[in-house]
Amino acid sequence: MRNRSLYDAISAFVEEAALQLCADAAEGEEVPFEVIEQPGSGAAMYCYQPLTAQFIRQRIGVLGRLPGYAPAAQALERLGGLDGYLAARGEIRIPAEGSERVDAALRSFLSSMYDGTSEFTFEESRFERAYAELEARAYEDRVVSCVLVPVFGLELGSPSLDLGDGLVLARGDTVPDAPAEAVWSGPWDRPSVLAVHTHESDASDASGGLESARRFRRLLTALRLFELGEYSLGPAAWMRTDASPWRVLALGDTGMPSGSPLLIQASDEDELRAFCNLIARRIPERGEVAWALARFEMGAARPTVFEALTDNLMALRALLEPEGPASGRLAQRLAVLCAVPELRAQLAEKIAHAVALERAVIAGIPLAVGAQELATEISGHLRALLRDVLCGHLNSDLRGVADDMLGLGEGSQTPAHGFEVASLR
Repeated sequence: MRNRSLYDAISAFVEEAALQLCADAAEGEEVPFEVIEQPGSGAAMYCYQPLTAQFIRQRIGVLGRLPGYAPAAQALERLGGLDGYLAARGEIRIPAEGSERVDAALRSFLSSMYDGTSEFTFEESRFERAYAELEARAYEDRVVSCVLVPVFGLELGSPSLDLGDGLVLARGDTVPDAPAEAVWSGPWDRPSVLAVHTHESDASDASGGLESARRFRRLLTALRLFELGEYSLGPAAWMRTDASPWRVLALGDTGMPSGSPLLIQASDEDELRAFCNLIARRIPERGEVAWALARFEMGAARPTVFEALTDNLMALRALLEPEGPASGRLAQRLAVLCAVPELRAQLAEKIAHAVALERAVIAGIPLAVGAQELATEISGHLRALLRDVLCGHLNSDLRGVADDMLGLGEGSQTPAHGFEVASLR
């Protein structure tokens, strides 16, 4: 087996399809037959040959509404060698459009499984034979790369969570053949959650590890914006191509959480999946928001919130105080975005204290009681602003939005989105 996620998705769909086809046949949907002459000498002998492929073709619309269809279709769409499989299965016309090609592939797969029989029970031996043919044809001259990395600060209520496009979160002890160093790499006496990225490419393409590293970093960004908490990736990832041995890839230090991990229950999975996909699409490549997000990430990897304070203030200044610290406008602009009117003066005063706290941290001056809470609050406001911008709740021109709300911008109007306070989820 070269692609575990593809195997699981196809297997789940085929089991559902088998139940549906059995039910259809039991309710009177007849499998057509043709009479064929058996080879041999002597008198002609005839037998009935079930036209299974024709029956499945007629039912593909019903099968397409099964819960397992969409995951199987998405997994097949990522196969670069799907045309070769369809050609080998005898498809005269290979559809150019993606959804039609996927329908044809699933129809051909089921026809391969049940060729020559009118009984649609799921048999593992038939499935393994059909799946081996699919992989052999689809991955001809192509390779499957699997890269995994521990994700700290996270727990899963389910064994795994498919985030789409080849990226899966899974409890380490449920990932077949995962290196023990990855599964047991965390500071806790339990298996780590692993982010597993599987993708196929041309055999000459050597960029698989780089693409996986990019996906892992975007996942980490999404987690840090999704819910308050401490999250990081392991400093090393493990990669293998097809059935080759695992090899280690250095990713770099992203910190080590010390607090309690965030538990993702089954009821939270859809929300996290949607959020991760949204953030992955909306992360900017350049500009003030991209720069501030990078500073936020640096701060999240620091050992203490005091060391992160400068990163967070620099990010806030890039977003809200492009005139420079001497202008003294950061406190007022942040307060109008992140506090209700009656609390804005209080928040503005806290920002001024945070600037003084930054100087004390740099100078090594003993810190006052409550300093940690203040530094943590500053990080929370930055996180809220970045989250709302990337989710589309706030215009990326935060300085302009703040000045409009303060009556200092052109027209002195509240922005069209009507969003007054950045959400501090």
